[in-house]
Formats: sequence, C-alpha cells, structure tokens
Amino acid sequence: MGSGTIADSMSTPALHVRNLAFTHRERGGTGFTLTLPDLRLEPGEQILVVGSSGSGKSTLLQLIAGLIDPDAGEILVGDRDIHAMGGAARDRFRGRSIGMIFQTFNLLDGFSARENVLTALMFSDIPAREHGARADDLLASLDIERPDATPDRMSVGQQQRVAVARALACRPGLVLADEPTASLDPENAENAVKLIRECCAREGAALLLTSHDPQLRASFDRIEDLEADSRSEAVS
Repeated sequence: MGSGTIADSMSTPALHVRNLAFTHRERGGTGFTLTLPDLRLEPGEQILVVGSSGSGKSTLLQLIAGLIDPDAGEILVGDRDIHAMGGAARDRFRGRSIGMIFQTFNLLDGFSARENVLTALMFSDIPAREHGARADDLLASLDIERPDATPDRMSVGQQQRVAVARALACRPGLVLADEPTASLDPENAENAVKLIRECCAREGAALLLTSHDPQLRASFDRIEDLEADSRSEAVS
C-alpha cells in the first residue's frame, strides 16, 4: 500500500472502494478471488495498481467502471454508488464521469481521430455546440496534426494519444488506464505514462493506472499491490 493524498480527508473522493469482494471463475473451475477492504482516491490524485498477470487488475477496473458487478462491497465514483444505478443510468454516468484508456485503445475503425473524440462527447454534459472545439483543442494539445486521419493511418503512438483525448473528452473526475504500456517498448512506455499523467493533471482528473511493469513503480508516489496481504487469491 502506498500512502499520502493531495486533498483534505473531508473532501468527496474521486473514488472510494469499500469492502469489495469478487470471485472470478474460468472454465474448468479455476480463477481468483479479489478483495479490497478500502481504497480511496482523492480528486486529482494518481495511483499505480500493480500485480502479476491474472491477479485481477483489469477485473478491478471493470468493477470500478460498473461493467461487472461485485459479490459484495460498495464503489463510489464521486458521491455516486455506480452499482446502485440501473443499466441505462449507469451507462450515462460512466460516459460522463469515467474516462477509460484500454491496452488495445479500442478506437472506432473507419472513424477519424476527431470523430472518435466527438463520439465520446455525446455522453457529456458539455453543450453540443462546444463539442467540435473541445475535440479540436484536445487533439491539438496532444500534437495530433491530422485529426481527420483514421486509426489505420496512424502510428501506435498517435493512436494512444487519440485514446487519451477520448478518455478526457467529457472532463471526467476519474480516468482508468488498463495496462496502457503492455505493447510498447521501454522508452515508448515511459513516454506514454508521462503523457497520460500530464494530461490527467492538466484536466484535473484522478488517475488509476494498472501495470505489471516494475519500472513504473519509481515514478508514482502511491502504489497499490493487489497481491499484498492476500488481497488477490487463486481459487480452484
């Protein structure tokens, strides 16, 4: 467990996980149980979640995003319990309040960089008349010089920048980044994490980033190890 926060303890956290429990079973009966008694992430704070492959890092992000439901516990994003919402309300809340950066980017094929960001903005509270300017400003700040290019005509680095722009488009209070450096060499991985962190800081978004890369530990002030204290256990 890391320590320290950047906000007063009485403020509303960007994320608060309490008494979380979830058991995932693979075909054949194997799997793991993930438990997390307490995790609090303050507004603007950045945390690295580590653990080996299969320890439950991606599952934790899916639980936080409300993509799967826990067996027990509570997950507050801002002041809202995401799992207390119904399907459509939860989807709308996720789109407005949580930015997600995936390992494989998940950009929309056939859509330009600008259109990928505009699609995300459909879920925001930002007035529609401001969507174009918001997309253009974000892409320009990330040095995307060809916003009308489709992902297949971009380098991997450019695709990741578009993914970051899309994640931040709605001005979310929380950004979840799932192994964003897994397919990158060490130099590009370091640059990618620096980019994500700088962008989240500039936009005022809290960041929870997962990785099994030990080199990232030195750059984060706060680290959560899912395998410490038997918090992620294999089941059979």
